[in-house]
Amino acid sequence: MNSEFSRIMTLLRKERKISQKKAAEDLGISQGLLSHYEKGKRECGLEFLVRAADYYSVSCDYLLGRSPEPQGKTISISELPDDDPNHRDKVTPGTVMIAFNKKLIVNSINVLFSLLSGFRSATVIREVSNYLTLAVYKAFRYVYSANRSNDENFFMIDKRAAACGCDAAMSVAQAKLSAAVNGVRLEGEDAVEEADGVYEAPQISTQSLAKDFPQYYSSAVNLIKNSESKIKAVSFEHSGK
Repeated sequence: MNSEFSRIMTLLRKERKISQKKAAEDLGISQGLLSHYEKGKRECGLEFLVRAADYYSVSCDYLLGRSPEPQGKTISISELPDDDPNHRDKVTPGTVMIAFNKKLIVNSINVLFSLLSGFRSATVIREVSNYLTLAVYKAFRYVYSANRSNDENFFMIDKRAAACGCDAAMSVAQAKLSAAVNGVRLEGEDAVEEADGVYEAPQISTQSLAKDFPQYYSSAVNLIKNSESKIKAVSFEHSGK
């Protein structure tokens, strides 16, 4: 069984606030065996996989990490909402990938900024915005520079310094953001506070995302899965894992 199974099994149980003992009883196994499944120490059989999928009302593909959708469906571009009326009905075979990725990104950003409204930290809100703005700027410069006839005077910063300068500014935004979400107050900045186990930040789960963002949920979870696949490919391709 892959590592995704143990992670998702644990996530589902904790999100639903079910104790390990209660889940084991309901699933007809010992708590010790369920603990082994959740820690990835033992592999379950097909019968238990189906039983667990029924218990948590998700698909087997979702439990195995094969689909980011709890019901295991595969999304198509037509199922993703598009907030830009000027670009509807203009998808051609040559632009399907562009349109699909655009929808994933735009819809996921809608979710992200909606979640930011649940923060009381101005630093978190500002630095997320700064990081995303700089990432778009950097990508735009690469696209602009692809045609050598495009006039570089369009930008104030020389292209030889822009990429490294952008990386530096993004690193600063990332550092401030990391500090703020971990409750560290840098000079002149605020941070997420915690009092009696309550955080000044939204509580997020797969259930809350699906409920609060029914239109955009599929985009967000697919973007997360696609991103983590790319990260794994870079991180583990030489590690033998």
